[in-house]
Amino acid sequence: MHADAAPPALPWTDRLRLKAQAPVDGASLAALRILLGAVMAFGAARFLAYGWVERFFVKPTFFFKYWGFEWVEVLPPWGMYAAFWVMLASALCVMAGLFYRPALLVFLALFTWVELIDVTNYLNHYYLVSLLGLLMWALPLGRVLALDNLLWPQRRLDRVPAWMVWIVRAQVGAVYFFAGVAKCNPDWLLHAQPLQLWMTSRAEGPLVGPWLGSFPVALAMSWAGCLHDLLVPFALLHRRLRPVAYAALVVFHALTGYLFTLGLFPLIMTAAATVFFSPGWPRRLLRRLPLPAEPAAWAPRSPRIGRLLVGLAALWVAFQLLFPLRAFLYPGDVLWHEQGMRWSWRVMLREKNGSVTFHVRDPQTGRTTLVVPCNYLTDYQEREMSGQPDLILQLAHHVGQQEARRLGRPVEVRVDARASLNGRRAAPLIDPTVDLMTVRDGLLPARWITAAPEGPPRRLTPPGP
Repeated sequence: MHADAAPPALPWTDRLRLKAQAPVDGASLAALRILLGAVMAFGAARFLAYGWVERFFVKPTFFFKYWGFEWVEVLPPWGMYAAFWVMLASALCVMAGLFYRPALLVFLALFTWVELIDVTNYLNHYYLVSLLGLLMWALPLGRVLALDNLLWPQRRLDRVPAWMVWIVRAQVGAVYFFAGVAKCNPDWLLHAQPLQLWMTSRAEGPLVGPWLGSFPVALAMSWAGCLHDLLVPFALLHRRLRPVAYAALVVFHALTGYLFTLGLFPLIMTAAATVFFSPGWPRRLLRRLPLPAEPAAWAPRSPRIGRLLVGLAALWVAFQLLFPLRAFLYPGDVLWHEQGMRWSWRVMLREKNGSVTFHVRDPQTGRTTLVVPCNYLTDYQEREMSGQPDLILQLAHHVGQQEARRLGRPVEVRVDARASLNGRRAAPLIDPTVDLMTVRDGLLPARWITAAPEGPPRRLTPPGP
């Protein structure tokens, strides 16, 4: 070998591993902690101030369970109020980096518990908060620009491995990308539904009202939303495109937050997307936060632990990329049968309204009794349940069990459930001949749910002057 010969190139896997373990400024992750902590504290305070604890957790007498989490129960009223006050306090501690890991663990446990109490309260961004909270708890964010550094200065960190930034970027990017993939369907791209339904309801507003009822405007916004979600995570990764992409993201979330009822979703995504900026962006923005002359960097206790953590991070990313795809394993329209709908980032895709009546039959006498859901549910729960077959099944079992106890013998429960999807005419959602007491929810395709109605949704005509 010649003395001036170039050393052999490392395999790409080794190059990637070295790049993943390279130290970067941890300030962007600290900013994420501060921003999300503030949003979560605001969310808890809003629930307390607006009486939503009473509405969603005290007033209902029946709660819909998640499959596999039937053991999660609502707390007594004082316990629910206490849980939100503790969430508020712990979120503020997370924001400040004070007792960071214990505070985040308390917040995450209470938030996820509350999230699992009733399926009708499901929102995509609640699920995202739990995922980001779990990631943040695993990362040493309480040691970067945190009050904990005043208590334990020897634990201060300034730099973290690049993979810690990458994994949060992958989580946030997956939300946008899969939301964009889900929008690649005829209702969204060809018929501008359900956007036109929602925008037409705002058509009587001042100034822009008449534009909102226009089909071309709704169609343009549908395409813009799809392209935004598909492209923005990749544009945010490009240094030159990043400022323009983030500005577009802010405008997009501000506009959708103004036009539609999206809760904290716009704030959460706007805050979380800051992780795509250069890891040192908060220090450049606030020049009073320079890196020390000898910045403290995170290091694993041993190379083996370091490789293990990188491997676990890769498994997390792989799961987040594969799990939303399970919806494509079910035949039919997921917006109709809803199997695989949750936890797959299908955002703003359906407007579904329905009506449900249960037919309880006593096999011994042949007598049939009609039961309406309002006897068991709040208005909000009934509205959410009427378009989701697994929730209709849960309530059918509850109704059947109560009637069986009253009569002292088993009963049959069938349902007349009709639903309208994105403005179509109402159609049967569940086979009315099936005794739902013989049906068990699960992961297999549900044959007791009818096929989705064929044909495009109706195009609305905006109200005249």
